[in-house]
Amino acid sequence: MDASRHAVPAVLLADPGTAGLQVVALTLLDRLIVAAHRGGCAPITVVATGPLPDLRRTRALGITFDVVPQLPPLPAGTLVASTRQLLLAADIRQLTGSFGRLTTADGTPLPAGRIDKTPTDPTDPWKDLPTIAARGVACPVHDPASARAAGETLWASLTSDSDGTVDRYFNRPIGRQLLSRWLVHTSITPNQISVAATILGIIAGLLFGFGVQKLSILASVLFQVSAIIDCVDGDVARSVFKESPLGKWLDIIGDQVVHASVFAGIAIGLWRQGAQGPFLWLGGSAVVGGFIAFLVILRGMRTPGPANSRLQKLIDAATNRDFSVLVLILACVDRLGLFLWAAAIGSHVFWILALILQRPSHAESRTAR
Repeated sequence: MDASRHAVPAVLLADPGTAGLQVVALTLLDRLIVAAHRGGCAPITVVATGPLPDLRRTRALGITFDVVPQLPPLPAGTLVASTRQLLLAADIRQLTGSFGRLTTADGTPLPAGRIDKTPTDPTDPWKDLPTIAARGVACPVHDPASARAAGETLWASLTSDSDGTVDRYFNRPIGRQLLSRWLVHTSITPNQISVAATILGIIAGLLFGFGVQKLSILASVLFQVSAIIDCVDGDVARSVFKESPLGKWLDIIGDQVVHASVFAGIAIGLWRQGAQGPFLWLGGSAVVGGFIAFLVILRGMRTPGPANSRLQKLIDAATNRDFSVLVLILACVDRLGLFLWAAAIGSHVFWILALILQRPSHAESRTAR
């Protein structure tokens, strides 16, 4: 029977020298407990010889665990992990499905693994286990310096499939340095950050609507700032375990609201300027096309069956924030009408392609019959 389908007991060793070290605002023990919980471990037992360090995310998430002063008997099938490392839930989930000891990508053994028999040497329960290479961030931590290095590795891993070139090399690095690294130490939530990004985007749309070039340039700058903050909410959520279904929908819906505001604002602004062209119609077309595209994406997300990689690649390419730079450039040279033409046509091309990609293939249709 597949072991990954059942909860796996976990024994977590709170090493006195590392359990209280912080990696991106959370102690290593706090991270290890949350990762074990999300990785499918239960019950969770913490071995600690002294007071526990701060466990704010564990407490906030209501994760229950037992604390014992010494290592209990370790029956076969137990996952054993020490705080002398940084682990993510994905790699703990990998361990719960098989027996072995986790290693870094370069083969360095880590103090984490699922044992296949009661160990003869409790001080090294991972001895002689087959090795399993980590797929995510996994690195040893021995002291404050290695904890800081682990934090940098964690930050670098926080990317999104929908990141475009501007996100990867500008929006996310700028947002991380100016905001994310500070916000993880505050009570500000990713959902509040998402709302702030949406509000800034709406203000940008209103400023575009005045039809004054200087205000349009200011609006495009605000739109760019909104795109930067839109990267920050995901960074904060993933780095300190604050992801939520509500946050996912706030992000998706917020993006649609911002895009519609910008499309409509640019169209109204060009109309107020008296620019030559059917810009109100183009703005309406872009807004309607974006709304239809949103519905088509929702349909794809709700349709059961294997993920369509081509559809996902199309969605990722169309939902990145790279076009914010194009808006800024065109605003500076007073050529926003070119962007509106592209948005009015491109939004409809996108939803038509997305709908086509959602159609079942001939082989899938025959299987269904």
